[in-house]
Amino acid sequence: MLKYPETNFHLMDESTLRSIAAQLRKPEGEYAIQVGERMNEGNRDINLYTIEALELKAGDKILEIGMGNGFFVKDILSVDESITYAGCDYSAIMVEEANKINEGFVANKRAAFYVADAGKLPFADNSFDKTFTINTIYFWDEPATVLAELRRVLMPGGQLIVAIRPKHTMVDLPFTQYGFTLYTKDELQALLLANGFKVIDTIERIEPAAEMSGEKFPMEGLLVIAQKA
Repeated sequence: MLKYPETNFHLMDESTLRSIAAQLRKPEGEYAIQVGERMNEGNRDINLYTIEALELKAGDKILEIGMGNGFFVKDILSVDESITYAGCDYSAIMVEEANKINEGFVANKRAAFYVADAGKLPFADNSFDKTFTINTIYFWDEPATVLAELRRVLMPGGQLIVAIRPKHTMVDLPFTQYGFTLYTKDELQALLLANGFKVIDTIERIEPAAEMSGEKFPMEGLLVIAQKA
């Protein structure tokens, strides 16, 4: 069970809740590294079963949007030595940490990390076999623009996995009212279908409850697996 030492969420003022939401969107400042580490802990299960759902194979070129400090990159690249990976994050501190944590993979050119806006990716058309993102879509101000970019950089028939906590799980967390756009399964599927993707599978997983600020919250993961149409 995950534990967070802060005061009860319901005792926090609006300024504190806004600060939590902002750090989850873009870790920065003196707490950024700690935020990245906590996200690794809180998102461990959803990261691992999303990587499993990628069904990685030799030669795959993988793109991740919002990899944080890149802690789980090793779980991708350990599958086969011919797999390569690129990660983009909005936070310069997270990219710096990802380069440190994955120093060996960066040195042998199997991994590269970029400070980049998901709506303007620094890659050529048809560059990747598969792309995925975990718990970032809440923060996309223009999801259609991001999805157009992901279609552009995916090879024909390429696969996209969007992994989230569904709306009914997230709505009880008080900081999600500040800058989060939450999605149900149907809403996420509809968004992908409207932006040039074919939904090919959906995975729903119950995870261990999270304990945050002295309260227990049920945790679920939702993966929508889609293909470039």
